[in-house]
Amino acid sequence: MRSFVPFAAFAAGLVLTATACGSGSSASEGSGPIEVGMITSLTGQLQTLGSEGRKAAELAVEQINADGGVLGRELKLTVKDDKSQPDQSVLAFNDFKSQDVSAVIGSPSSGSALATLPAVDRAKIPYISLTPADEQVEPVHPYVFVVPALASAYADRLLQHYQAEGITRIAVVYDTKTAYPTSGYKAMKAKAAEYGVEIAHTEEIENTATDFSAVFTHVKGTDAQAMAVWVTGPASVVLTKQYAASDLDIPLAFTGSQASKLWLDPAGKAAEGVTVASSVGVVGDTIPAGKQKTAIEEMTGPFKKEHGYEPPQFAQDGYSGVRLLAAAIEKAGSTDPEKIQKAMEGLTLTTPNGTYTYSAKDHAGLTPDYIAVNTVTDGAFVPTAWSKAQLAKVAK
Repeated sequence: MRSFVPFAAFAAGLVLTATACGSGSSASEGSGPIEVGMITSLTGQLQTLGSEGRKAAELAVEQINADGGVLGRELKLTVKDDKSQPDQSVLAFNDFKSQDVSAVIGSPSSGSALATLPAVDRAKIPYISLTPADEQVEPVHPYVFVVPALASAYADRLLQHYQAEGITRIAVVYDTKTAYPTSGYKAMKAKAAEYGVEIAHTEEIENTATDFSAVFTHVKGTDAQAMAVWVTGPASVVLTKQYAASDLDIPLAFTGSQASKLWLDPAGKAAEGVTVASSVGVVGDTIPAGKQKTAIEEMTGPFKKEHGYEPPQFAQDGYSGVRLLAAAIEKAGSTDPEKIQKAMEGLTLTTPNGTYTYSAKDHAGLTPDYIAVNTVTDGAFVPTAWSKAQLAKVAK
């Protein structure tokens, strides 16, 4: 496994701040800042996700700046709010295009990202997406690269967990109006048999719902041994509290959307014992010393010092996105979007999220091996014994 490369060790430096540099310029052309855009959700339903991603992206910028920059130049990060709305994401991307940016780091909203992809395809500007919907890379869009583990990767990991626990029949509850949960459900349905698991019951919900009592009643009427829930936003907190108050006595599991204090704190005691999958970075303190742990600590220490809490899943994504893009620009030796795109397709880099290996056929780059399966214990995410053993294999 290739190590997380300290940017001070690069032949030239990296700096992120945020003004313009012509998208066709190269390392030898001028010394002005390299402009990178960031579209994120600072208001609206997904503002908590977007705000955490922004904080971590800016931390990565600061660290890279302190190490001297990319190609001896500043990389300047300009942030635009998509207001958790797909049309606003498209407008923001078109604004960045007119500013001649070298790349854009995309929204944590699946709806926003998917709405923006046609514009990315036309503009041929690298788009580093912070949302995990599979549709972004299946089929491959040449200029789109995903940072979070895909929904299908989370489905794989949860099914592996169920297999290890001897669970063979599950209920799946998913939000039908959002791309990430829908992708996760489809992947679970397609992959379940590979792990000796049968989906005994399916329940459709919406992330605006406030009463899930009927869901629990329906699931209770089946022989499901566990319940996996795919949903984003505040509905997950409501569902968790209502589940704890119900008489449904099978294990409840969530995915990376809940791997954050933004779910953990408001869910409170109701979250105890719940299974939550997350990136390895969320539980970095539990893995053995090695390159992966070093990559995690480079982010978590400074983030916690500045903000007073451990970086959530969405912060891991924002930080990793900046690091991946900066490494691609360095590898390309240029700020030309086409050269950055080619560099991304040959990039291997360890970040707090794990080790990415992108290729022309794989624009996701991250395998399920870097996903932790945790149980909430005393208000913290703690890997299961099985997951801890699995993560030890990649913590090298």
